[in-house]
Amino acid sequence: MTNRRSHDQAPVRSVLKTRPSSGEAMSLWDHLDELRSRLFKVSIAFILGSAVSWFFYDQILAWMVAPLRRLPEADQIVSKGKLIFTSPPEALFVRLKVVAFAGLVLALPVILWQLWRFITPGLYKHEKRLAVPFVFTSLVLFGIGGVLASYLLPKTVAVLVALGGSEFVLVPRASEYLSFVLLLVVGFGATFEFPLVLIFLALAGVVTARKLRRGRKVAWVVALVVSAIVTPTADPVTQLALAVPLGLLYELTILVVHLLQRRRTAAE
Repeated sequence: MTNRRSHDQAPVRSVLKTRPSSGEAMSLWDHLDELRSRLFKVSIAFILGSAVSWFFYDQILAWMVAPLRRLPEADQIVSKGKLIFTSPPEALFVRLKVVAFAGLVLALPVILWQLWRFITPGLYKHEKRLAVPFVFTSLVLFGIGGVLASYLLPKTVAVLVALGGSEFVLVPRASEYLSFVLLLVVGFGATFEFPLVLIFLALAGVVTARKLRRGRKVAWVVALVVSAIVTPTADPVTQLALAVPLGLLYELTILVVHLLQRRRTAAE
């Protein structure tokens, strides 16, 4: 009974960073200096990723425009499935937006790695070893969300176009349409990262496996509500395609948090 209680009710502990040499707490200026170093490395990775994406702009843009060309009403679209510009500078701004998004995705491993390194001084030794699994899992979860968004994108566009009625003709403007696609992909990817947020809170002692188990029913309801909001179609299969993975990820998070608490108790 005592062991179970210690596993499920881990105390809230400080994640204040310490100097590796002296063990003393780092000052505010030390934190800012380290943060500046991490941000500099992230910026370099983003610039390099954007530079690579610049040369693959046509392929990335073709993938983003593909849902328009698969619409049943594609022949009725004024631009025949192509995007239009309303001002000369818009072409440059659209290219920069797409390249920046792709560069951010390519730099995501470095961003996640630097984030983990920034918080690891406040973790136990065995928790610091989770860096590689953390980065890998983050990439996989974001990728799953992005793939799911890509699958639902044609259906989403078709439903939104149909809601306008037969008296309207779609004239897709480049900046607005691409912003919609980017928002959908990022939204799905970020949604699938939520289990890692819970794990971070568990490492900080804010939540425990017992609290997560108690909130299981609420979590499934929230997953259904989120799927109904994110997916504009009334098709229950499409909504369950998002709700079920979110619910299963929550259940998996409970198991991971429970194992982390057991390892922390053993380390202490």
